[in-house]
Amino acid sequence: QVQIVESGGGSVQAGGSLRLSCAATTHNLRIDDMAWYRQGPGDQRELVASVDKGGNRNLADSVKGRFTISKDNGKTTIYLQMNDLKTEDTDLYYCKVVAWDSWRRRPYQKWGKGTQVTVES
Repeated sequence: QVQIVESGGGSVQAGGSLRLSCAATTHNLRIDDMAWYRQGPGDQRELVASVDKGGNRNLADSVKGRFTISKDNGKTTIYLQMNDLKTEDTDLYYCKVVAWDSWRRRPYQKWGKGTQVTVES
């Protein structure tokens, strides 16, 4: 019901920048909240940044001042601009989309497949 395409991961030297994109498409749901999470091997998935349907943004303390999240005017693509990357930012980054199914009257959640970010010292 929701298709997600993530892009922008890769390898970069510490101090460098990357921009992740998450494009969501749907024919029958209303996309509300979108977010980026990250997870390392053996770790729990943690929230990096989110933006809700009202445009309110939230960033994890560990990335404030370095990362920014934005949403396009069509409101179905979000971007995570990551500057001053550190080795500890190395993780698999996942896009999460929360949509509203007005037919079933319930939220619908979907995760992307993830995109790898590797920061080398």
